Amino acid sequence: MSEPASISTSIAGRYATAVYEIAKDGKAVKALETDLEALQAALSDSDDFRTLIQSPIYSREEQGAAISAIAQKMDLSDTFANTLALMAQKRRLFVLPQLVAALRDIIAAEKGEVTADVVSAKALTKTQADKLAKTLKASTGKTVTLNATVDESLIGGLVVKVGSRMIDTSIRSKLNSLQNAMKEVG
Repeated sequence: MSEPASISTSIAGRYATAVYEIAKDGKAVKALETDLEALQAALSDSDDFRTLIQSPIYSREEQGAAISAIAQKMDLSDTFANTLALMAQKRRLFVLPQLVAALRDIIAAEKGEVTADVVSAKALTKTQADKLAKTLKASTGKTVTLNATVDESLIGGLVVKVGSRMIDTSIRSKLNSLQNAMKEVG
């Protein structure tokens, strides 16, 4: 991991822990989850929002005013709105994507859940996704949420990442292994 990415992750982790503890003490974890959904959607959908949090052109005051207006418009909880205002004041809004990810991880860990990133050559059917989730639950002992994407270059099979474990059963990786083995022979 590069140093700036490590620093961003570290900063986000501290904010995430603090926000989660405040929400947990106030029995507002459900509201926090709603806030995370709204922020994730804003980060995904709005180029202007991403520019606001990442650009050094905006002053603390401009970022603070904009983030307060956004928090009010999105109807974010007081805890999260105050956290965003503090982050704007400290010029830390650039870690917002990492904060959202860290909070999701903390909440999932508290619930005994884990997210599995699944890449397949074709979209998984509901039956396939349910069967995979059930198999992964048996393996991990936790409730598994699938984050499925499609990559046709796999040709067939799956690439599953759960935490630090990766299972690659794709035809592409098998062909690459075969190609490497044939290079060693020749």
